[in-house]
Amino acid sequence: MSTFEQFNLPKSLQKAIDELGLTTPTPIQERAFSPILSGRDVMGIAQTGTGKTFAYLLPILKQWKFVATDSPRVLILVPTRELVVQVAEEVEKLTRFMSVRTVGVYGGVNINTQKKAIYQGVDVLVGTPGRTMDLALDNVIRFDSLQKLIIDEFDEILNQGFRTQVTTILSMLKNKRQNILFSATMTDEVDAMLEEYFDLPEEVSLAASGTPLEKIEQLGYYVPNFLTKINLILELLKDEKLERVLLFVNNKKTADLLADKIEEVYPEQFGVIHSNKSQNYRLQTMASFQAGEIRGIVTTDVMARGLDISDITHVINVEFPEIPEQYIHRIGRTGRADKSGIAISLIVPNEQEIQIEAEVLMEKEITFLALPSTVEIAEKLLEFEKDKKKQMKFLMKKPKLEGGASFHEKAAKNKKINLGGPSKTKKKTGTSVNRNILKTRAAKRKKK
Repeated sequence: MSTFEQFNLPKSLQKAIDELGLTTPTPIQERAFSPILSGRDVMGIAQTGTGKTFAYLLPILKQWKFVATDSPRVLILVPTRELVVQVAEEVEKLTRFMSVRTVGVYGGVNINTQKKAIYQGVDVLVGTPGRTMDLALDNVIRFDSLQKLIIDEFDEILNQGFRTQVTTILSMLKNKRQNILFSATMTDEVDAMLEEYFDLPEEVSLAASGTPLEKIEQLGYYVPNFLTKINLILELLKDEKLERVLLFVNNKKTADLLADKIEEVYPEQFGVIHSNKSQNYRLQTMASFQAGEIRGIVTTDVMARGLDISDITHVINVEFPEIPEQYIHRIGRTGRADKSGIAISLIVPNEQEIQIEAEVLMEKEITFLALPSTVEIAEKLLEFEKDKKKQMKFLMKKPKLEGGASFHEKAAKNKKINLGGPSKTKKKTGTSVNRNILKTRAAKRKKK
C-alpha cells in the first residue's frame, strides 16, 4: 500500500501530514506528484472529491525554499469565494511548520482589507479570477516572482464566464513559469486555452472506474410539477437517515422558495446558500453544516464543485441541472472518502431529456421509484413552470409556410384525408419509445 512517506517530503511538511491523520495518498495525488515535481506543465483530469488540492500542493511545497520577496510565488485561481477560503485553509494546514504566507482574495468583501494583507507580503495567493485581475490591474499584485500558476476547477471557471479575466491575468505573467491545470471535464474551450497558453502539458487523469460514482446509489422520482416536488421533499425528510443533506436547485428564486417551505415544517434545521447571500452568511451557514448544527443546505450550483464538506449522506436534485456534467459534480458531494452515499433526483417531464443525457454520460441508469402514496399531487403550476410550458409550445409550433399562390395550391393537392379506422392510426404510448429516442440523441451528442 502506498504512503505519503514514499514522497520523501521535508520533515516540516511530513509532520503536518501526520498531524492531519493522513497516511495514504489518493490515486490522483500519487499520479500527479512526479509530473508536477518535474517542473513541466501538467493537465490533471479528475472528478470532484478525489484530493486534487493536495495533489498539486504537495509537490510544490516539497520544493519550497526561502526567497526574499513579498510578491506571490504561487498563484492559485479557483471559481468561487467558498473555494478560495477552503484552498487557503488547506495551504495553511500543510504549511503549519513552514514559513509560507498565504492570502485569499475574492469579491463581495472590502478590497482595501485584502490590499493591506497583500502589502504585508504573500507567498501563496489564492483568488477568484475577477478579484485577482482587479488587484493586478491596480498594481497591488505583482507577478515578478511568480513561479507556479495553478488553475483549479478550470472548466467551471470558464462555465461561469471568467475567460476574459483569466486571459487578462495570463497576459500579465512572465513566460518562465510552471502551469498546472485541474479540471473535472474536458471541453473544446478548455482545449483551446491549453493550446494557446500551456507548453505541451503532461496529462494526468483517473480512469472512470476510479471515480466516486461507484459508491453512490442513484435514485429518482417522476413528478408532474414543482409543488409536488416540495411535497415529496417534505415527506422524504421525515426519514431520519437523511441526516446530512444537500438540496440542489437551479436558481436563487427557487432556492428561497424551497427553503421557506422546508423552514415551515423543519424550523432551524436547514440553511440556504446562493450568490445573493452575503459572504459572511454563506461561510457561517457552511460552518454550521460542517459542525452538525443544521441538518442540510438548500443551494444552487455554487456548492456543486470543489468544496470539501465531509460525511454528506444524501444529495437531492430538486431541479435537474441543465448540463449533464453538472449532475455528476452535484452527486459527487456524497460517497466520498470510501463512504457510500445516496443521490435522489426529482424529474418533471421537461427534465427527462437532460436526465437521459446524464445517464449516457455516466453509462449508468438512475433507478426510479414509485411516488409514496402519502405525497399529495399538486395541480397548480408556478409562474416559472407556465413560462417554460409556453416556451415549449412555441418551439414545437409548426411554422407557417410562405410562398406564392402556386405553392399553396400544390400543398392543398397533397393534403391527405384521414378516413379513420384502427388500421389507419397507431397511438404511441409508454415512455420506452421516448426514452430510446432520447438515448439516441444523447449518444450522438456524446460522440460529438
